[in-house]
Amino acid sequence: MTHAPAAARALLASALSVTALLATAACSAGGRDAGRSVPAPVPTPGSASASAPPASPAAEQTPPAPPALSEEQLRAALITDMDLGEPWVPTRGAATWRDGMLKANTQDTECRRLLDVLYTEEPFGAPAGPRASVSLDDASDDSQLRYQIAAHRPADVDRVLDWLGTLPERCGRFTATTARSGAQDVVVEELPLPEAGDARRALRVTMTGETAEGEPTRLTVDVAAVRIGRDAIVLTNGGFGEVLSEVTQAVADLGAERLAEVGRQGRVQV
Repeated sequence: MTHAPAAARALLASALSVTALLATAACSAGGRDAGRSVPAPVPTPGSASASAPPASPAAEQTPPAPPALSEEQLRAALITDMDLGEPWVPTRGAATWRDGMLKANTQDTECRRLLDVLYTEEPFGAPAGPRASVSLDDASDDSQLRYQIAAHRPADVDRVLDWLGTLPERCGRFTATTARSGAQDVVVEELPLPEAGDARRALRVTMTGETAEGEPTRLTVDVAAVRIGRDAIVLTNGGFGEVLSEVTQAVADLGAERLAEVGRQGRVQV
């Protein structure tokens, strides 16, 4: 396939454009006070600020939690087909390989849990707050990307991220029995991500087997998760064609930056 590198370049250009826009917005916001610093108030003798005892270390180390983002704000932070460029388009429905390949079972409990995560795309379970999602199709083949953002308890997210990190060793290679495609040889590898968000983890899962007619098949699915404060991004990118890890990495990076910026804007408005 020749379009995949173009998609990766489009994502990189989009990420650079977002960075430039954020920098411009920051300059515009600070332009009114450019070259002028706001002096700190000088306490007068006997004033409350002068006589108040110093803050305790515990108080200094516990800043107030930022306000939760609304569903509308989460939708504004989603990645779209405009970010990926051609040949990505809004989804036309669930990919045919989802039920045929990802409805699968295996003997090991943890590996079976991974298969469930790939199928449900819900590594963190039900969200603790609002959610927004989008699905995109590669119009040239059966590849599909699903991107979602939801509010979850940070400690719960971090536990799942730690669990995902154990799977390349625990489930590096195993056999799965699928609902429609017979036995599949499954390989699980760590997929490095950019230093995005507060915590992150990604895996590349490949499933190889044969069709009923004896033709070889190879499904590749990337699953990536990034936590930004109290919200988490979950991204799956998979298909029978060429699934570029660079696209998964770029989407995770751009999405984390966009979600963080939406959060910053929300706090300013509050």
